[in-house]
Amino acid sequence: MKKPLLGALFAVLLLGAGTAPAVAATSHDAAAPQKTTQAEQVTAKAVDFAGTVALSNCSGSVVRTAASLPSDPALVLSNGHCLETGFPGPGEVVLGRRSTRSFTLLNSAGSGVGTLRASKIAYGTMTDTDISLYQLTRTYAQIESTYGIKALELNAAHPVQGTAITVVSGYWKRTYSCNIDGFVYRMKEGLWTWKDSVRYTSACQTIGGTSGSPVIDNATGKVVAVNNTGNENGQQCTDNNPCEIDESGNVTVRQGINYAQETYGIVPCIGAGSQIDLNRTGCTLPKP
Repeated sequence: MKKPLLGALFAVLLLGAGTAPAVAATSHDAAAPQKTTQAEQVTAKAVDFAGTVALSNCSGSVVRTAASLPSDPALVLSNGHCLETGFPGPGEVVLGRRSTRSFTLLNSAGSGVGTLRASKIAYGTMTDTDISLYQLTRTYAQIESTYGIKALELNAAHPVQGTAITVVSGYWKRTYSCNIDGFVYRMKEGLWTWKDSVRYTSACQTIGGTSGSPVIDNATGKVVAVNNTGNENGQQCTDNNPCEIDESGNVTVRQGINYAQETYGIVPCIGAGSQIDLNRTGCTLPKP
């Protein structure tokens, strides 16, 4: 996992807490410059920070489905490993647990415009995927009326290889633009195994604190995945060093490559009133 506070701590040690986010982003850019095509640069400008949130240790976004109503309680998407209750163990599912966690809502420029608060952890797991969904105390309509910001829509279809994407980090207030390089049959990191993960091309060099960032399809503006990890130093299948496992059991290690978990599978599990119903038709998220 992209340990939420490692990047921040490193920046604090260098130049002090007051400048941590900006310094970390700057030093990262200098260390690993990436080239993008002119077309990628143009499309990436259409993706901004509106609807993303900053957590105490991660990134996230306010999300909805195409069927969500303005009167429904809003949902925030992040990673399972970003839960304030700690990493869920293999096979563990958190469902409907009370929470008062707060989130800083960002506008298109990346400025914080207000604080949103959870009423519960609607769903969270690190089994098969790495996601958390918080239900908020405000509805989509209330958030839009107060802040003029709409929720990001979850794409209901499987993402496509080669798609131009942008990873939008509310924690660092920075974006990463690249393409979907492919999909990983099984990805193992320490105790956890994830299915059908998204692999980025090398241009998306995400860092600690970007965990939970929405991965946005530049063409549609919809969320297709949630950023969660990367292989930091070439180790095989260890914490912070996920490995790829194909259908034949062959293991591949790609040092410096980063990954996300698909989100289309969340859509069938969200029912009326933003309730998570794991028994809905088409819902395949792990059950408790």
